[in-house]
This record gives sequence, C-alpha cells and structure tokens, in this order.
Amino acid sequence: MEVRGNIHSFETFGLVDGPGVRFVVFVQGCPMRCQFCHNPDTWSTKENQIFSAQEVFDKAIRYKPYWKDNGGITVSGGEPLLQIDFVIELFKLCKENGVNTCLDTAGGPFSKRFKVFEKFKILMQYTDLIMLDIKEINNKRHEIITGMKNDHILEMAKTMDEMGKRMWIRHVLVPERSDYDEDLIKLKEFISSLNNVEKVEVLPYHTLGRHKWDNLGIEYKLEGIDPPTKERIDNANRILDTKKIIKIKKATFRIITDCRFFCLYRLLMLFFSFNKLCMK
Repeated sequence: MEVRGNIHSFETFGLVDGPGVRFVVFVQGCPMRCQFCHNPDTWSTKENQIFSAQEVFDKAIRYKPYWKDNGGITVSGGEPLLQIDFVIELFKLCKENGVNTCLDTAGGPFSKRFKVFEKFKILMQYTDLIMLDIKEINNKRHEIITGMKNDHILEMAKTMDEMGKRMWIRHVLVPERSDYDEDLIKLKEFISSLNNVEKVEVLPYHTLGRHKWDNLGIEYKLEGIDPPTKERIDNANRILDTKKIIKIKKATFRIITDCRFFCLYRLLMLFFSFNKLCMK
C-alpha cells in the first residue's frame, strides 16, 4: 500500500533549513504547543494536502541544479516524526538518487519503544543530517512553553550521538521563557557531552506569526513579551559558543569558485530568508 503524506506547504529555495539551498517539505501535524510557534496552522493533524512520496520527490528534484554539492531536501513541520513512514519513503527515494537529506525535528514523538524505535532506526539509515530543536534544557520550563516534558528529546539527542549521526542543535531564545543564563549554561554542558554536534544556532523569538494565532482563535500566551535584545542574543551566543562551532563547520564547506553563482546565491539567500520570515 502506497504511503501518503499530509503536507502543509513547500518552500522551493530554503536557505535556513540545513546546508546549502534546499527544497523544504512542511508536513502537517505537531504534538507540541509551543507558545512562540510562528506556524500554529501546522498543529492540526486534519488532512490538508495529500501527496505520495514519489509526487513530493518529483516536485523537489526539478530544483536539483540549484542545490550544488551540499543542498538537498529537508522535511520540517509541523513534526516530521508524526509521519515517519512517509518520511522514510521520501528519504529512500532521495538516497537512491544521490540527494542529501535533512530532518528538522523537535523530537516530540521520539520513543525507544520497540516498534517506534525500529522505524526510527530505519529512517536514520536514509538521513544525512538531523536539526534538533531543544526548546529548553530545564524540564519544568520546557513543559510550560511546549506542553511537553523534554526527557525523551534529550534521550533522542544522546541516541543520535551513539549512532554517530550528524546533528545541528537550535535553541529559540524567548525572554521570560527560555532566556536564563543558568539554563543556557546547562544546555552548553549537555551539548558539550555529545560528539556529533556540528553546529549550534540561537534563534531569536519574533512576532511575525502573531496574526496566525488571532486568525485561528488561539490565545497568544506571549502577549506583551518583546523579542530579545541584541545584548541577550549576544549573551546566548557567547554562552553556547556558537561562533566556535560554526567556524569548525564552515571549514568543511566547499568554496564556491563560480563568481556568478556566488552572487546569485547571495541574492537568493537575502530574498528567500526575508520572504520566509514574512510568510511565518
């Protein structure tokens, strides 16, 4: 029986969803209820757009000339692990055709229960990179801002380390929710205990998706909370030592020697990054 995915939307030139230029598949459905979510319209598991893995791959592969050596396909959400069978089939097609794969996840559905974990291990065979969001290292605060504890998410990070899977870790910085020095220090200690983390990113909270909450009739829990100041963003980057890790990662990037492509790439990066922020 053909596996079909419930899809929220696509982005053809993703520049912040993994290495290089990427085709991004945003799946529908998420078990978390993050107070800072800029896409609450992805929460519901009700059917939106239904595609087979082959249909999604056929859409994406048309953009392969733009991916060069380090671009590819990213599955984001929503939460991709809620549709693990679909992602497995899509990533299989990718690897059969030499396409780089990236899983953008918050780890909410992760479990080491036998059947669930067996599927997860299969998915990892076809996944080149995991981008894992750690919303908060403090379990109580994590539950407040997401509606879910983080024990199994941290266990997922450790499991990825044991598997030797490449991983980027991202932390959304929200004043009064996830911007505490003591927690940032603990997060840094946790990341330092892992050997597979290539990059750490601090993502400053923004209100560009605020209108979606109103449109859906959902109470916005961060009313009155402004985005973090430059000082607090710099502080988080300093504690998490993001520049050092990014520098190590950049050393592995292929130098783009074609000046024309480089200029086009930079223009696309600016345009689509701005476009993505506006859409959210």
